[in-house]
Amino acid sequence: MKRIDFFLLASVLFLTLFGLFMIYDASSFVAFRDFADKYHYVKDQIFWVFCGIVTVLLFYHFDYHKFYNLAIPILIIAIGLLILVFVPGIGIKVLGASRWIDLGFITLQPSEFTKLALAIYLAAWFSNKEKGRIWSFLLLMGLVILLVIAEPDMGTAVIILTEGLVLYFLSGANALYFAFLLPIIGFLGFVFAKLEPYRAARLATFLSVDQNINAASYHVKQILIAFGAGGLTGVGLGNSLQKYAYLPENATDSIFAIIAEELGFLGACFIIGIFLIIIWRGFYIAINSKDMFGKLLAGGIITFLAMQILVNLAAQTALLPLTGIPLPFISYGGSALIINLSAVGILLNIAKQSKTV
Repeated sequence: MKRIDFFLLASVLFLTLFGLFMIYDASSFVAFRDFADKYHYVKDQIFWVFCGIVTVLLFYHFDYHKFYNLAIPILIIAIGLLILVFVPGIGIKVLGASRWIDLGFITLQPSEFTKLALAIYLAAWFSNKEKGRIWSFLLLMGLVILLVIAEPDMGTAVIILTEGLVLYFLSGANALYFAFLLPIIGFLGFVFAKLEPYRAARLATFLSVDQNINAASYHVKQILIAFGAGGLTGVGLGNSLQKYAYLPENATDSIFAIIAEELGFLGACFIIGIFLIIIWRGFYIAINSKDMFGKLLAGGIITFLAMQILVNLAAQTALLPLTGIPLPFISYGGSALIINLSAVGILLNIAKQSKTV
């Protein structure tokens, strides 16, 4: 018990339990309208929280060094699952996106598993010095990112790309590579955004949110209405008006807008502060890990968690174009929650074996 990182564990548990309350609060009206059961979404989330806590305990007691020899099988499974989303009868298509697979007994979102799988594989690969691996690295990242973009899920592709680049940088790569790669990545990102009409519309909305009043900007405007209604101290827990089907995805990607409406600027800042504690502890664990594999694995995990937090909050505050990235530990969703809690369990195991906690 003396080796548990209580700052990290307490912060994650607080956000997870707070997320249960906010999911019920934000979804009760829509759940009753669609399923005649206002507890529909929160009951699902309670089950996933239970599964997630089990994985935290499991990976806290699972020596992270064992992932080193499991890295290649884990990566192969991740790529295989990404391909399965396009297989008829297995892949599930919702609102034009093929991001889920139905295995009969469970529904999974492979891109969530891929984030953790890549952190494990790249940490194992980069633990040893190897010349000339830039092209192999780019080939692997290109394959994974193209599969994710094809779903389509550009927001997750950005997170995976950032995770890979950060791990490559932390492994001691030449900084000149990044000076060469970043302009190319930026150009390709712009091209992919323009190829899909809905992405182009979101980009146009982002660049002219105060002038654009067509349907493409409706979601952003409802988010900003929620923030404006919250003011400094909020309208009070349970008193949101935006949750009454005005705000799309109010229990998933846009749940932070409901939090800001009910708790106000001060409450929203408090939640952001809890996230900052998690990010601080993650990088602290990475710095103090006793071996390179642990440093890179912790660095990869906290990078994809931090990027999910950053992208969601930035999109919700109109600092980035709107994208479908859930808020870790709070948003409704099983795959993301279980993977994120599993990642926290691995971080806790690395901390347990580190120089200090």
